[in-house]
Amino acid sequence: MKLKDYILLGLVSLVGAFAFAVLALSRGERVGAVWVLIAALCIYFIGYRFYSYFIAYRVFEVNDQNPTPAHRFYNKLDYVPTNKWVLFGHHFASISGAGPLVGPVLAAQMGYLPGTLWILIGAVLAGCVQDMVVLIISMRKGGRSLGQIAKEELGSLGGLLSLIVIYTILIILLAVLALVVVKALAQSPWGTFSVFMTIPIAMLMGIYMWHIRPGAVLHASLFGFLALMISLYIGRWIATNPHTAKVFTLSEPQLAIAIVIYGFMASVLPVWLLLAPRDYLSTFLKLGTVILIALGVFLVNPEIKMPAITQFAINGNGPVFKGDLFPFLFITIACGAVSGFHSLISSGTSPKLIDKESHVRLVGYGGMIGESFVAIMAMIAAVSMEPGIYFAINSPASEIGKTVLEASQKISSWGFYITPQELERLARMVEEKTILSRTGGAPAFAIGMALIFAKITGVSLLAFWYHFAILFEAVFILTTIDAGTRVGRYILQDLLGNFLSSFRNYGDLKVNLITSFITVASWGYFLYAGVVDPYGGIKTLWPLFGIANQLLATLALTVATVYIVNMGKGKYAWMTGLPAMLMSVNTISAGILKVVHPDKDIGFLAHARWLSEKVSQGTLPPAIPSVNVAHKVILGDYINAVLATIYVALVSLVIFNALYVIVKRLKLREATA
Repeated sequence: MKLKDYILLGLVSLVGAFAFAVLALSRGERVGAVWVLIAALCIYFIGYRFYSYFIAYRVFEVNDQNPTPAHRFYNKLDYVPTNKWVLFGHHFASISGAGPLVGPVLAAQMGYLPGTLWILIGAVLAGCVQDMVVLIISMRKGGRSLGQIAKEELGSLGGLLSLIVIYTILIILLAVLALVVVKALAQSPWGTFSVFMTIPIAMLMGIYMWHIRPGAVLHASLFGFLALMISLYIGRWIATNPHTAKVFTLSEPQLAIAIVIYGFMASVLPVWLLLAPRDYLSTFLKLGTVILIALGVFLVNPEIKMPAITQFAINGNGPVFKGDLFPFLFITIACGAVSGFHSLISSGTSPKLIDKESHVRLVGYGGMIGESFVAIMAMIAAVSMEPGIYFAINSPASEIGKTVLEASQKISSWGFYITPQELERLARMVEEKTILSRTGGAPAFAIGMALIFAKITGVSLLAFWYHFAILFEAVFILTTIDAGTRVGRYILQDLLGNFLSSFRNYGDLKVNLITSFITVASWGYFLYAGVVDPYGGIKTLWPLFGIANQLLATLALTVATVYIVNMGKGKYAWMTGLPAMLMSVNTISAGILKVVHPDKDIGFLAHARWLSEKVSQGTLPPAIPSVNVAHKVILGDYINAVLATIYVALVSLVIFNALYVIVKRLKLREATA
């Protein structure tokens, strides 16, 4: 680095350190959310400007003279050279799902400090590294999937195990992401119409950018932005008209079917026609809204009202989710810091679209910074509202009761004073019947975001900002479904290709249709199970989602470490090896605890035994309407326990296999030397 680089690094580090000191050392006095924002921007700047440059040019020696897979295998279907900003939009939209919106909100019950630290440090040193490194490796290997890379680096057994783990985990991830969309759009004609309109708008953009005026990104971008804003305006009019509102008011099962159909179409259509332009279009809304929130935080500097560390971080008995800070905080935040799902996008659609090798920094590292920044905004939205309101929204009825009086009394007993009148008033202001027990994280983020904007525009627009935030979340998450389904199709083709060579042809329409159908049918089953689940689906599936997602990140970082050793740069193996070690210890511990923990609110098996006893005694809990439903919940608990056990066992085998390969490679080099 040059002298000016050292000076810049020192100045930014000092500002960031001061912001962290304000957050960590403040006790009792008012702390503004702007310090969280400053700390985040400083650490993101250092990570992108210096660390990503080191990884790209020192470790992997990226060179724009090397032709990328998009040029080498150009086929107008999957391999298409794409403008770096369009690809950044596609990649960011594809990786940014429910995790950065939901996870940090749920984790806020432990206080603002633990979650904020993990989101920032975890992203810069692990999440961003994973995304960019896997993207580089896949690009260097012709756009191969993570499973294929694992097979080449670990051998046939390790590769087969990795493919099985990756595909089955992906099914769970897609089901949970789709479930969050269903919960956000159910009975919401405004949101449903606006999200639906992004499909034809995106297809028109794709046709224009790739066929009418190839490369005319600016024209298509302006059209997409204006069309999206118009559809948002029309969507509000449709929601207020009883005749049109009826058409776009869909139940949860109807929305589930619609999302399954969309996922199938996005998987089989050419990537330039729907997937890439729609993700790029959605990025306008995503990044635009996040930037607006950041500006709002700078302008009003809302007070952080949640304590730095709450009693629930110490006793592990929180109402939002049960479990100790270690390891459950990490699997709850999930995507906001590290996400295994990202490795599938980085070895799925993105490496097949990248135009130049130097674009990996913007797309891989920069894309994950964008997601982590969303997580920080979600954390600020959660911790800047009154803690009593936060717990009223995110705690289930079994914890706080079903009336505002019961809720206010229970929450006040925890030390977070709130009155029934305040809860009723806020519900009226956002034009909802109630805000009690709106679990899942999304409603809390929407209310927190609306409260920040309302300080600028006035409380009269609070309802508008709330419903806009719900729409933002739905669009945010849905873009992960389309890319994830397409990646699932690639992985299934790789898996079946071990037995039937015809499945290895990505351009075969028949194979495309078969593997896409199997993929959407698989995650569609778990989606429907979540829709009809009496606990709302999120409570049942989110812990498994967090475990599966973090185990997938562990696998990706492990495979990347082996690749670095195999390429003769073992001295840099710490770059992915240390995050892999941390992730493996944390996530395997969480997976085991979720299976065998004796507390029914933590352990899958304990909950199944408890509910079975209730059934035999004839005293069903209030959330379970019938014995038939109870048996379905018990079956779901056992399925979750089995899946968590299988995931932990298979990833552990991959880790041991990786260690064997690394030791063998190092011994061979010593012998050769």
